[in-house]
Amino acid sequence: MTATAKSPSESFTEMNQIVLPPHTNALGTAFGGTVIAWIDICAAMAAQRHARSSVVTASMEAVDFIAPIRLGDLVNLQASVDAVGRSSMVVGVRVETEDLATGKRSHAANAHVTFVALTSEGVSHEVPRLDVQTEEERQRRDIAKGIKARRGR
Repeated sequence: MTATAKSPSESFTEMNQIVLPPHTNALGTAFGGTVIAWIDICAAMAAQRHARSSVVTASMEAVDFIAPIRLGDLVNLQASVDAVGRSSMVVGVRVETEDLATGKRSHAANAHVTFVALTSEGVSHEVPRLDVQTEEERQRRDIAKGIKARRGR
């Protein structure tokens, strides 16, 4: 596997879901676990784009639900690799809702998910370094590195 550098934009992944009745609780809002599953899928795709290999979820933290996600909403998830270690990647995910009747978008959740890149034999391998260019990318990298430091990984 290669250790060349890649920019966060090379891993950027966008995914959409529509909130249907099976996704909701008695209040008509999305189950947190459903949203977390969507976050994990979107983040995994970003990690795979960066590593160009299989990845496994190592941890999910800093999941913050900011606003309700309601039945009928369009849910937009955006993910990119924010920091890397030798074989691990911290992926930041932003979740927004869109009211399809009005077009109004709202910030609904944030999360950071850590993945480990694996070979076809299931052994961790080195991933490309992260080449951050913009101030926003640097800030996201610093937040992600803080998460890694708190976990000791």
